[in-house]
This record gives sequence, structure tokens and C-alpha cells, in this order.
Amino acid sequence: MTSAAASTWRSANGVTLVDRVPAETRAAWTAAGLCPGRDLYALFRDHALAAPERAAVIDGAGVLDYAELDHRVRRAAAALRAAGRGSADIIAVLLPNGRDAVVSELAIAAIGAVALPIPHTHGRRDITRLLARSRAAALITAPDRVATVGGPDAPQPWTPGTPPADGVHSLDEAGDGDVRAWQPEAIDPEAPARILVSSGSESEPKMVAYSHNAMGGGRGNYVAALKRGPGPMRALVLVSLASSYGSLATSVIVARHGGTLVLLPRFDAAAALDAVERHRPDHLFAVPTMLWRMAECETGADVSSLNAVISSAGPVHRHVRDACVRRFGMPPVNIYGSSDGVNCHTGHDPDRWEPGLAGVPDPDVARISIRDPEGRSLPPGRAGEIWALGPMTPLCYVAAPELDARYRAPGGWVRTGDLGRLDDDGALWVLDRLKRVVIRGGIGISPAEVERALIGHPDIADVHCVPVSDRDLGERMCACLAPRPGALPPTPAALIAYLLDRGLDKRGLPERFLLLPELPLGPTGKVDVSALTRIAAEAAVPAATVRPNAWM
Repeated sequence: MTSAAASTWRSANGVTLVDRVPAETRAAWTAAGLCPGRDLYALFRDHALAAPERAAVIDGAGVLDYAELDHRVRRAAAALRAAGRGSADIIAVLLPNGRDAVVSELAIAAIGAVALPIPHTHGRRDITRLLARSRAAALITAPDRVATVGGPDAPQPWTPGTPPADGVHSLDEAGDGDVRAWQPEAIDPEAPARILVSSGSESEPKMVAYSHNAMGGGRGNYVAALKRGPGPMRALVLVSLASSYGSLATSVIVARHGGTLVLLPRFDAAAALDAVERHRPDHLFAVPTMLWRMAECETGADVSSLNAVISSAGPVHRHVRDACVRRFGMPPVNIYGSSDGVNCHTGHDPDRWEPGLAGVPDPDVARISIRDPEGRSLPPGRAGEIWALGPMTPLCYVAAPELDARYRAPGGWVRTGDLGRLDDDGALWVLDRLKRVVIRGGIGISPAEVERALIGHPDIADVHCVPVSDRDLGERMCACLAPRPGALPPTPAALIAYLLDRGLDKRGLPERFLLLPELPLGPTGKVDVSALTRIAAEAAVPAATVRPNAWM
């Protein structure tokens, strides 16, 4: 790591990460025992030495214990180091859930580099943007994806196993002598360890940098508070390990707490239930849509091993809660959180459910403060913007000073962009989103990029995207359109083709359309989003089933 000051990190390729939290605040958290004061690989290594035969990862290839996982991590770290990678590098990981993803992330931590896991479902456009903006020095991906994400400006390519072509490195290429000779470096626990990727409310994926202490400490504390039952956690994690939510897997459940990960390469409700029956996890991590589909899946799988069902990345609606009680025998713990650095959950009283209730904030993870537009603290009962600060608070946004200026406040506080209030008992209630985002199946989709593309259509005069409720996915995006006077309105199929031609990711396309002579306006002359959302809920048409003249 090269530093201009204790709170600044610079990559060899010129990316600067400046910690927005004062160094003395970070030091106080470590002194209080809220952060371990050690790097993630060192934490993991302790578990590998203490319980080498404990299962670390269970996936489609079988069971990988801590001793073998550590051996594979050290071989990968030795290979990366021999190829010139080290503590001044950002290394991207583009892999499905499984042992290779876990090995990659721990090996990156072991050489002091910064991991940038990218959900493998991202389209090429988003992947290219992330690699370019992060100036990643290397990319670890599956052999069959090397060619699709390569190019003259692509980072150094790596893959697990046998490389598919010349010029591609293997994580297994280090010889036994190199592995024995390799030793981890001393790593500053306040140095960056991982970059979380989230689409959020921005028009392209945003990146947020976290330190070893923030991952192992703040995030580690919140996972510890969710734990039910004796012994290390045995967790079926159904979300992508590369997602913000999924970041609790390798860095926290394995490295911090010495637990076991049960992983599937992709979500399928029947397969997830089968995994519960066969592998007997005691904790299940999923998003509301996954839990709903599992509860509705007609299988008699035994789920009695579960001590806790945890949901995040979207609100838990009553029908999902009731379905979990019926199928799993317990309500889900609901986590309110984001990659930006906020966390609160209902783990202390999961039986209490009300729309918007996020639980009592844990200062060992993040203190919550409600602020007015001028940043002044508001008393209980008053609604304002939710701010957060604590051991899990990230360093900064990556290559986005405009986001730091917008969402970070003096002292390191994170401005969430969400509207909430604290009640007299200290519980947090999330009332609304100040940032616009559609939560589809636990994935945040930004309307801004769709709106910018559609407003360029020659036959469209105005456009605004809103979420419409969906029993299965939680929300779907609806594009509300007003045509230009005299123009023949394009069909939904034509608009989808128009968006695809402009390179938009399929995952971010609208699934509902609403055509109006003009969009409703509020008293200030802005689009009346509440009215538009009500109209869309009643009159929007699905993109895939519309006849060419269905909305004329």
C-alpha cells in the first residue's frame, strides 16, 4: 500500500481511496473491541489452524474443509504474487457462487490487494464500466468468460484451473515450493479490502470501498447478532457472493466467524429446499422473492435444521412473512441495509412485524441519526434523512468524488438518501426512499438510465419510471410515457428493442408500460410521482404480452 497519509490509499494504476472517517474514530472502535484490528486473511488463518477439518464450503463439487481451503488460498496467493500482483492492486472477481469465488477473495486479501467482486449476472456493458473505472489490474473469471470480457484494455486475465488460452494465468499455477515459500505480508487493518458493487439509484453501478476492519468488525458484528444456536454458523447463502448482501459470506461467515457456507451456483427454489434437507444449514440468507418462492414450492423437504431465516435487499411484505412462518416455522429477520454503509435489523424481535419497521439500531455496527435537510439532528418521532456511522462505515466511493460529496458528511457520516424516523423506544422506521430505485427480486434497478434513453426516442415527449408492486418479485419497473403530439406511439416491443440497441442491461429494462396523453404534474410543476404510481398500478401493461395496438 502506498500512502500520502494514514487515511489515503492509492493503487498502482492511480485510483485513490480516501477514508472519510477520522482516523481517531476508527482507532477508538478498535480499542473498544468493535473491530478486530487484523486483516481478513489473518482472521481466516486462525480458524484454519484451530479447526482444519471443519467444513468451510459446501457446493456442487462437494465439501471443502478449512485446511484444504487454506492450501488453495495460499497457492492462489503465491501465483498472484509471482505474477506481480500485490497490495497496490485492485483485482476483480467475476465468478458464480462456489469455492472458486471464496478462494479468490481470500487470496486477494492474503496479498493485501483489494477485491472487486462483480455479480456474474451483470452484462458486458456494466462489467466493462466497472473494470475501467476501478482500473483493476487483474480479473479472475471462469474459463468460458475470459474471451467475452477480454480486449486490449482488459486487466490481466486469471482463471481457476486450466487456462483456456495463452496469456491467461491460473490460480493453481504456483509450484509446491512457491506455495511453501510464500508468506502473507503485514497488512494494515484499516486498508481497503473489498469494493462492494451496487446499482442503487445511480445510472451505472457504483462502487464502495470497505476496509478489513469494517468487513471483519462492523459487518462481523451484525452477523454475530443474527446467530442462533451453538457452534459456528452453518449458512445457506442464496444471494450472489459478489453482491453487497452476499459480502457477509467469505469475509464474515468464513474469515471472521469460522463458519460453513452452503452455496448453489444459481437460485432455484426446489434446489434450495433440497440443500436445506441434505446439508442441514442452521441459517438461511435470501431475499424476499427467494423466500416466497421457496415457501410456495411444493416439496416436502425437511427444513427443521434452520434456526434463523434472514432477508435483505428489499422490504418483507406481509404475505412473505406469513409464508415463512408457514413453511419454516418462523418469521424472517428483516435487514435494512445498503452498500453505502447502513445496517439495522429485526433480529432482536423478529416476531414483531409492521411495514417499515427496521428494528433497533446496533451502535456496534452503525449508529443511526435522523437529520433535517441542513444536517441537524431530529428528535424521536420526527421524520428526516437516515444517517449512519459506525464500525461498518465504508471508506469512500470509488472513482466517484461526486458521490462522496453528495452522500458523505463531516465526521464520516453516511447519508443514506432514505426517509425515516426513530420512535421513543429507539426503533428505526423506514418511511420512503429519497433516492429513486426499483427493488426487483432483491436487486436495485435505477430508473435514471432508462429515462435518459427513452427521452431520446423521437416519438416520446416525456418519460418517468416508477415501481409497481409485484407479489413474486416485490416490484417491477414501469415506464410511463407521453408521446409527442401527432406521433404514433411506439409499442412496448419496439421500446424494448430501442433500449437494447443502446446497450442497456436486460436486467434493468422496464417490464411494464403506461401510455398517457401527458404525465400528471404536482403543484410545483414536477411529475406527481404518487399519482403516477397509482395510475401505473391500475393500468400498466406487461411488456411481453402487449398487442401492437393494445394501448391506442
